[in-house]
Amino acid sequence: MRRPLRLVLRDRTAGLPPPFWFLWAGMLLNALGGFLYTFLSLYLTRTRGLSIEQAGLIGSLFGIGGLCSGPIGGVLADRIGRRPTLLLSTGLTAAALLQLGWARAPMYIGLSALCVGLLAGMWRPAAYAAAADLVAPADRTRAYALLYWATNLGFAGASVLAGALARIDMWLLFVGDAATTFLFGVLVLFGVPETRPVADDKGPQRSLLAPYRDSVFVAFALAQLPLGWMFWQANVTLPLDMGGHGVSLARFGQLISLNGILIVLLQPLAVTHVVRLRRSRALALGALLIGLGFFLPALHPSVPVYAASIVVWTLGEIVVSAVTPALVADLAPPELRGSYQGGFQLCWGAASLLGPALGSLVLGRLGARALWGLCLVLGAASAISQLVQAPARRARFAAQPEHEAALRREDGLP
Repeated sequence: MRRPLRLVLRDRTAGLPPPFWFLWAGMLLNALGGFLYTFLSLYLTRTRGLSIEQAGLIGSLFGIGGLCSGPIGGVLADRIGRRPTLLLSTGLTAAALLQLGWARAPMYIGLSALCVGLLAGMWRPAAYAAAADLVAPADRTRAYALLYWATNLGFAGASVLAGALARIDMWLLFVGDAATTFLFGVLVLFGVPETRPVADDKGPQRSLLAPYRDSVFVAFALAQLPLGWMFWQANVTLPLDMGGHGVSLARFGQLISLNGILIVLLQPLAVTHVVRLRRSRALALGALLIGLGFFLPALHPSVPVYAASIVVWTLGEIVVSAVTPALVADLAPPELRGSYQGGFQLCWGAASLLGPALGSLVLGRLGARALWGLCLVLGAASAISQLVQAPARRARFAAQPEHEAALRREDGLP
């Protein structure tokens, strides 16, 4: 007999401590106001009268700030604590967003965008490290899946809220984003204690550069870079390809909304099945689904195929998004969880810079079939890499004090 959905969801959310839910609510609020970047180029060209080239340069400054934010936020989370880093990031980001809305001269707009990009991503490694500190190791995959779900739930509402605010006044986009970011900090202030593990003064002090010297972690992070590169094609080259095949902008919006809808509907239900898979196989499966999903438009570029493509790579995204942060938390020493999460965020920041430029270059020079074929190759390469890396990860976990539990999590066993 099938269980009611209410009971299924209760099982997925049971056993997680109250501070985790404050983090969850904060990330939901933050995502609800995370609509500014989508409208930034329109704001700069239409409201501030900047050229397309100037808007593109400012967008690049925003991206450069985002690239640096993960490592800096991770180091701060390990040095001054998770809670202070979260409060610092959310408070300063809210102020920087208002400054960006007030700025008039292109130079000040660019500097403000750089600051927003840098500050707005600093909270993430601190939040993910805090989640690993708060939640039992066996529950981390489930917890990270719920955090990812909250982010996508917020983004689903952000598009509606952004449209309503933009119709009134574009300035309200900055106010709304700043307000939700600030409220995230308020939730942290009142609901999230400091969770940073106390370092053993008698033991050797680990360098904050340790993540970048850890060959097992670096190999894992680099295998995720092609996936991040592909996800950026959904924002840049996919709409261009659809437009070239007669798909209107409105229809593109409807199609791409399938991504958020499927994550909101399926993520809490799928996580139970994901945690039962051996991690190397789950990551390989997710990479193959993402590569295959982006490849499908090469077969027959039509609305039904584009829809099927988005469904397939979204399923891969659901699998990968639940497993990766939990694996990073297991690879990291407890006192360096922030630095490891920040190092992993650096990899996705690099994808955000490489994805639009290289994807557009391949599309423009070689065509859509070559681009989507490349995605299939990258997905397969990432999948093979995860399987090849599995023995090294198992050796790492076997050397840990809690090696039996770590190996069981790696194997998807209770």
